[in-house]
Amino acid sequence: MKVLKIDHLGIAVKSIENGKNFWSDVLGMEFAGTETVEAQKVTTAFLPVGESEVELLESTSDDGPVAKYIDKKGEGIQHVAFRVENIEEALEELKAKGIRLIDETPRRGAGGAKIAFLHPKATSGVLVELCQRD
Repeated sequence: MKVLKIDHLGIAVKSIENGKNFWSDVLGMEFAGTETVEAQKVTTAFLPVGESEVELLESTSDDGPVAKYIDKKGEGIQHVAFRVENIEEALEELKAKGIRLIDETPRRGAGGAKIAFLHPKATSGVLVELCQRD
């Protein structure tokens, strides 16, 4: 498996509009707009910084994973995403190493990226996302 870089940090927020104020207005990061991913019950907003991005995540449903995360832990860093060269190979390698996966096969995420999550119980409590952008 080849990890290319930290792709983005996912930050759970109750409101993208309020959340972007700090990142955009205070830090001066460019707000690149929003995208709703219905399958994940989330609206995302990316703010590029260098070769990586900050991704704000706002739940579109009270029973969505981001809403559940905020209810349990409050707003804040929800996941770290690593860009990989080949996500299918990465998942096979991790599975062979006994790493617990949330996603056995990639799915489509924001921006059309292929994504898959590793279970936090296998990563010292950190929700890890792998992503591949073509």
